[in-house]
Amino acid sequence: MNDLTITAHLEPDTRTRVASFPDKGANSGGRFVTLRIGGGTVEIALIAIPGTADALRALATAAGEAARELDSMTALPEVSA
Repeated sequence: MNDLTITAHLEPDTRTRVASFPDKGANSGGRFVTLRIGGGTVEIALIAIPGTADALRALATAAGEAARELDSMTALPEVSA
């Protein structure tokens, strides 16, 4: 991955979408997919080429882990400071 750090807050209505760009010939730029998160004023687009499927799977695994952590946080009573 090229170096870039982005911080964005997910909201309950944050959209995600995948688009596939199969190779359409010599001048097409090759085959890739995009995973887009957002869609409002800020959008993050991850571009994945063939051979990077394991990185996307790792991202999906990490997202699932983060979701489980959030679920466990909401199951706990809030602590007042």
